[in-house]
Order: sequence, then C-alpha cells, then structure tokens
Amino acid sequence: MSVVTKLRSPVKPMAESRAILCSTGNRFRPSKTEIAKKKPQQHPKPTKSPAPDSSVTSNFTASTDDSSSSSSSSERSSVKTTNSGRINTPTKKKRNGVTKLNNVVAVAAVKDISPEIPGPDKRCHWITPNSDPIYVLFHDEEWGVPVRDDKKLFELLVFSQALAEFSWPSLLHKRDAFRKLFEDFDPSAIAQFTEKKLLSLKVNGCLVLSEQKLRAIVDSAKSVLKVKQEFGSFSNYCWRFVNHKPLRNCYRYGRQVPVKSPKAEYISKDMMQRGFRCVGPTVVYSFLQVSGIVNDHLTGCFRYQECDVETEKQLRTPETVTELELHSP
Repeated sequence: MSVVTKLRSPVKPMAESRAILCSTGNRFRPSKTEIAKKKPQQHPKPTKSPAPDSSVTSNFTASTDDSSSSSSSSERSSVKTTNSGRINTPTKKKRNGVTKLNNVVAVAAVKDISPEIPGPDKRCHWITPNSDPIYVLFHDEEWGVPVRDDKKLFELLVFSQALAEFSWPSLLHKRDAFRKLFEDFDPSAIAQFTEKKLLSLKVNGCLVLSEQKLRAIVDSAKSVLKVKQEFGSFSNYCWRFVNHKPLRNCYRYGRQVPVKSPKAEYISKDMMQRGFRCVGPTVVYSFLQVSGIVNDHLTGCFRYQECDVETEKQLRTPETVTELELHSP
C-alpha cells in the first residue's frame, strides 16, 4: 500500500508555462491571464513602399539581353520589388489550357515573328502540288484559251485523239517531236503522206501512236482541206457550232465536269460524216475544252475569268468581227 501511495502522489504544478509544438514550430504559448493583462497595441498605418533603388533597377536591366523582344520588355516593366528585397513577377492566368501573363501583349509579337505569306493562285482541282510543271504551265497559259488558227486547232485535235493512250503531261513532253514528224501539223502537208511515209513514222520513233491512229490523222487532214473549201477555214467550221462564242460552264467542283456533252455528240456525228476518224464524243469534248470553244475552268480557278477576258479581246479584232458578220443569221 505504501508503494502505491507513493506512485499516486500529486504532481507539483509548474511555475512556468511550457512550450507546445505547434504547426509552425516550438513556440511559447502564454496563459489566458497573461493575455488579459496585456493592453492592445495600436499598429501603425501601412505606408507605401518606397520606390526601388536605382541601383537595383540598373542591375536588373543590365542583366537582361539587349536583343530581347517587345513582349519581354513589357514583362520586365511589370516586375515589382518589395521591402524585403524579393522580386514579385506578374501573376499568370490560365484560360482554355493556355498560360497568359498579365499586362503582356503577345499578339503583336506573334504577328511580327510569323507574318502571313500569300499562297499560290488557286487552280482547277486536277492541278495538284505534285503535278508536272509543264502541265501546270499548259493549264495556266493554253488550256481553255480560244484558238482560231487552223494549224493549232488541228494539232489540238490530234492530241485529243491521243489522250486515249497517253496523258497530257506525256504528250506535252513529246510535242516538239510530234510537230517535227507531222510537218508542224499542216493539214495540206499531212494529207500527202504516202504509205511509205507512214511506215517511216513508225520506224523513226513515232511508236507512241498506233498505226490506226496514224492513218486516222492522215484521213482527218484530208477532211480538214474539204472543210476549208466549204467554210473558208477549219476555224469557221469548229466555231460555228457555238455561234463563234465560247460556252461558259459554271462548274464549281472537278467531279461536275463531264467527259462528253450533247453538243459534243452532235459535232462528233457531223465530223464523222465529213470523213474525220477517231472523233468520238469524248475526243470531241476534250478538243472543245483545250481549244477554248468550251470554258471548263472551275469557277474558283483564276483562269476562269482570264479566259473570258482573252475571249473579249479576240472578239474585238477586225478578223473576228468580220467572221461574226458573215455567219450571223
């Protein structure tokens, strides 16, 4: 019993308050009586922080790069210093996943860094960035331009016939060879080709066309001479189907452009009756497109309006005016 009594002896009260472990560390916590005895102290009114020392500003400016952009300079001007010597940077706001600095205008800087570069002229849909340059040049300067020269029209008719076996880029690369072999597409000279001359064309490298096509070219040249006797020129014969004015098709997309038309079918039948060969509706429609008798440039293509301007210039020439007066109803 005596042992237990000794263990349960009362603990003597401490004369001083002990330190308590707070969230901010070991600090002395005074008792309530001591807090009540203390009088409330009057805190001085906050005063404006003095302006930063010029030496601090100069050191900060000297440490920056001389070639900094306008956005970095505006950001540097917004930096503030406190009495404790710390530098407060401008707060950042995040909006739609993009961090943006307050009081910093970055739009002008972006425009200066990446200016808008004008793109190329818009062309028809079948002209792509991977197209052959010679084909692009042909589209920009020749395709769809009204042609009224007999030799040029006959050349385009022969090329339209050859499209059944080859494409425009391959034909354009061989155009000079074609002109040399076919006497610069003079119908009067081609009409005199003999059987020996046709065989020589095959031997000399004109295997790009079949023998049937070669014979069709000679027969078509003879038909051109007959047409010239009746209508005065091959140009008058071709343009009379459209009243000597190009047809303007307002196609917006490449899929809308047909491979033949009722007008092409009618012209095809008339040409076959006059002795032309290999002049089906598809061949005739390709011939109408490339010769400018039909303007099939897409409405969004820059050549659509330019071909019309060139047509108006041709219609004002004395020769064209005379033709229109002779064939007008």
